[in-house]
Formats: sequence, C-alpha cells, structure tokens
Amino acid sequence: MNIEAVFGQFPNLKSDNFLLKKIEDHHVDEVFEIYNNDKVFEYCGIIPKYNKATVKNMIGHFDRDYNKRSRVKWGIFANPEPDRVLGIIEAVDFNQKVNAVTVGYFLSESNWGKGIATEALEILIDFLFTEVHVNRIQAEVMPLNETSKKVLLKNGFIKEGTLRQATLWAGKGIIDIEIYGILKEDLG
Repeated sequence: MNIEAVFGQFPNLKSDNFLLKKIEDHHVDEVFEIYNNDKVFEYCGIIPKYNKATVKNMIGHFDRDYNKRSRVKWGIFANPEPDRVLGIIEAVDFNQKVNAVTVGYFLSESNWGKGIATEALEILIDFLFTEVHVNRIQAEVMPLNETSKKVLLKNGFIKEGTLRQATLWAGKGIIDIEIYGILKEDLG
C-alpha cells in the first residue's frame, strides 16, 4: 500500500463532473446542511449536529484525523460549482497488513438521487486501486440502507455477508451490518 499517496499531500481527485477535495472552514454552511439533517444519518453511526459552531469545530477534526493518518474526508464538489459541498466521502481504517481500506459517504438531502454518490465513489475506487495500490475496499451498511447498497453494487461491490449484532454505532446501539467489498482483481 502506498500510504504516502494518501497522506503525503492531501489528494485532490476529479472526474469530468466532480471534484473530491479538502473541506475548509468556509464550507461550514454546506457541511452544517448535511450534519443537521436527521434523515442523512438515519442509517449511519453518526449523530446529527444541530449547532453550527460544533460543525465548524468538526471541520478542524477532519484535519486532525488526516494529520494522524487515520482518516481522509473529501468534500464532493460539482465542477461547475467548485466551492459548494454536495456531500462527503471518506476512507478510513487503512489496514496495511491486508492492504485494505473502508469507505463511506453521505450527501446533503437536496443532492440525493442524482448519481453523485455513485460517481464520487467511482473516483475514490480508481484512486485507491491505481495510486494507493490497495487490494480490498469495503463498506459497512445497515441492512435497511437500500440506497447506499445500490451505490456500492453499481460500483462493482459484492455483498459478502451480514454480521449480526456486531457493531455499536452512536445513536443506534448494537446493530447488524452488511459488509460489501471489492477486490482489485474484481475489476478485471
């Protein structure tokens, strides 16, 4: 795994339609729009934040986690509006022993159903396989989160199974999670 491709310098990733880049303090309004909506986190282990100052502080935590080399959170931006955050996509749990990483994503509700998460994940998968040289990318999904499962399946992930009462998620308690994975070899 080429961990320096991720943590040497913050990686900006792009496609014809979208740009994945660092979330800055001045994006607080859009990030707050995501985090203060209960519907966004209905199927996530994240507790919504209803205070804009808390969200601004949280943006600082994104930097802290990046500098600790534990997590990367990219803002998802449309190329025509390169300074408006549509959602967030992240890579966590860089397991260098087995060359694997876990991904997650969430969008502001106004951006649901437009294919944004699907394309943002496609950009991230390409980066993780071609630049970081991971072998496995996985995602953990609550069983009722049909929308997220569709995003994963469209990107070639395979449902590998359900872990029963296996995870404690904030605000949700102990839950079942479905594991979806994709290996570099799956892309042919």
